This record gives sequence, C-alpha cells and structure tokens, in this order.
Amino acid sequence: MRIYMQIPPGPGAPPKFYHLHLQEDMLDGWTLVREWGFQGSGGRMLKDHYVDRESAEKAMLSIRDAQLKKGYQVVFMQAQS
Repeated sequence: MRIYMQIPPGPGAPPKFYHLHLQEDMLDGWTLVREWGFQGSGGRMLKDHYVDRESAEKAMLSIRDAQLKKGYQVVFMQAQS
C-alpha cells in the first residue's frame, strides 16, 4: 500500500511532500516507511516495524489523517492486491 501527498507550493517555495509506503518484511512483520520534505530535496525518512498488517495499516491511516489536517492532499494512492 502506498500513499503520496503534497501541499501546493507557496510563493517562492517548492511543494512539500509526504509519502507513506507499507511493505512486508523478512521477519514476518510489516514496515511502514515515511518520507517527507520539499519536492526536489532528499527529504527525511523514518521506518516503523509492526507485527501484523492490521496494526501497520491502522498506523498508516492515522498518519495520513494527521497530514490531511495539516493541509496535505492525496495525489496518488495504490492498494496491494
């Protein structure tokens, strides 16, 4: 599962991005990868481990909702089959 969000650019500033990516890891768990920063920059990254997919998805959606309240807009969303 993947969610990409942006805040439109302000005067003289590039747009901000926030990217959430959920992936299964090799330890029978799930990793939530968060990347954020200004478009065109390296940004920052944080990885959190969860023991099951349900808790990882719950955390992902909670983070998404918090970013939407800050003004981010979902640009791209992809679910896993």
